[in-house]
Amino acid sequence: MIQTLEDMIRRFCAYGLEFKDSDGFTHDWCTLIPALKLAYKTSIHASTGNTPAMLEKGWNPKLPFDILKKRLS
Repeated sequence: MIQTLEDMIRRFCAYGLEFKDSDGFTHDWCTLIPALKLAYKTSIHASTGNTPAMLEKGWNPKLPFDILKKRLS
């Protein structure tokens, strides 16, 4: 996971992307680590057919999209 997270951060920095919150404040890449970690842990991996969260904890965390999708159904 560390190598993948490092690659995600490297790509973010290489393209000079900015992370702005709802108030328009720009943040450093280090503030994105929890979000990048969540993205990694909730992505299905081809080698296992499951997410790392499912393999580690036995359940997948609810994402904001999951809650929104449930409300729209």
